[in-house]
Amino acid sequence: MKRETDIDVAIVGAGISGISMAAHLQTMCPGTRFALFERRAELGGTWDLFRYPGVRSDSDMHSLGFRFEPWLHEKAIADGEAILDYLNRIVRERGIDRHIRFGTKVVAADWRPAEARWHLTIEDEHGRRELRAQFLYLASGYYDYDDPHDAQLPGLEKFAGAVIHPQFWPKDLDYSGKRIVVVGSGATAVTIVPAMTGEAAHVTMLQRTPTWMAARPSRDAFANRLQRWLPGWLAHWITRQKNIRMGHYFFRKARSEPEAVGAYLTGKLREGLGEAYSEEHFQPPYGPWQQRLCLVPDDDFFEAVKSGKASIVTGHIDTFERDGVRLTDGRAIPADVVVTATGLRLALGGKIAVSLDGRPVDWTENWFYRGCLFSNVPNLAVVFGYLNASWTLRADNNADYICRVLNRMRDKRADVVMPHLPEGHGLEEDDIVIYSSGYLQRARQMMPKSAAHLPWRLNQDYLEDCRDFRKRPVDDGVLRFEKLAAPARAA
Repeated sequence: MKRETDIDVAIVGAGISGISMAAHLQTMCPGTRFALFERRAELGGTWDLFRYPGVRSDSDMHSLGFRFEPWLHEKAIADGEAILDYLNRIVRERGIDRHIRFGTKVVAADWRPAEARWHLTIEDEHGRRELRAQFLYLASGYYDYDDPHDAQLPGLEKFAGAVIHPQFWPKDLDYSGKRIVVVGSGATAVTIVPAMTGEAAHVTMLQRTPTWMAARPSRDAFANRLQRWLPGWLAHWITRQKNIRMGHYFFRKARSEPEAVGAYLTGKLREGLGEAYSEEHFQPPYGPWQQRLCLVPDDDFFEAVKSGKASIVTGHIDTFERDGVRLTDGRAIPADVVVTATGLRLALGGKIAVSLDGRPVDWTENWFYRGCLFSNVPNLAVVFGYLNASWTLRADNNADYICRVLNRMRDKRADVVMPHLPEGHGLEEDDIVIYSSGYLQRARQMMPKSAAHLPWRLNQDYLEDCRDFRKRPVDDGVLRFEKLAAPARAA
């Protein structure tokens, strides 16, 4: 292997999380040598990968956008192309593009305590090389880009038409005049169904159980009005605070009073669907926010169902046949194209082989610390966004915090920083998966530990995290800063 020049911070991924970290490093840690390693040919992560019809944000862009870069577009629920434009503009204007190494995959990372450095094995079109970094920042998202969840749909191999997974949508798919069956009822299915009705003969969403849905306008009238009256940054800040707090209130209300919130959402569904509403298709067997709420911008999904261009079938698959799918109750649904919107497969840290002095790290044995570090793992942070709010909220918080950690390392002339958790610590593990969503339940066996209280907790309360980051000092007695011995440092 060829040895490359050392860097201070290696950022894995050039999506929202990686871009946030790069921008924070530029402003909070000037002079830091950093690089973003992106295995794909373009930046954007999720927003570059997903190219299915109608792909859009499932939360408002005033909170999904960065807090340091106002979202000024007239549509608060933005399509994938607009989000990519936003990310590309930020990267270009801030000069972050000069730090991105496209087509470069980080295969392995081994911490060498004698050097206090990560030895990274990277792979690109020229082969494998090795470089050293003082700090490793894993910003590669939380799901597997290569292998989505395989729902093992019975008899799918007998189907004669096209089978498409939203994660690998072909550019040249022609579905005009075709009968489409979308298997699934989550956010991806709710997005795809109305987007395909314009060209397809008919679109059927086939679900096992209904999902809670909530409609809202794609344009935020309050935000657009503020932008006419106030400077862009101030309008963005006010709108962002309003949306974050409203989302926080609604989530807390749904968890504390599920029946009341369920009745409210059901009333809105009846109002939006009219005669097309039925409990069979729209009344979930669980409470609101026990799984992520599906957003329906501008009532598009409801309008597609009411128009007759789309329909919902609730039932269980018996088997696929050559020209469609048959359910266990005997019903047959004809299809020319099947879209398997059956969920994601989680992956921690981009599937990088992480080791400490040659010993593989078993993440399930480590505890989250302040939502981004791990017990007794040096100089490493990860971004695992909120499940009940916009991903970017945690990405921005983490980036700000890690930059403060790096500055504290500089002030103390430390080479190593690590959350120290001694044996016999007495922490009690809390359930890290507080939702019934399938992709989270399937990932239990790979998740690190989380305690009931901060700082040893992967929290799902953004406002509480913000208060904790403000009040709890970086050098809190738990986070240990260490120096290498002088001969080792010289070497």
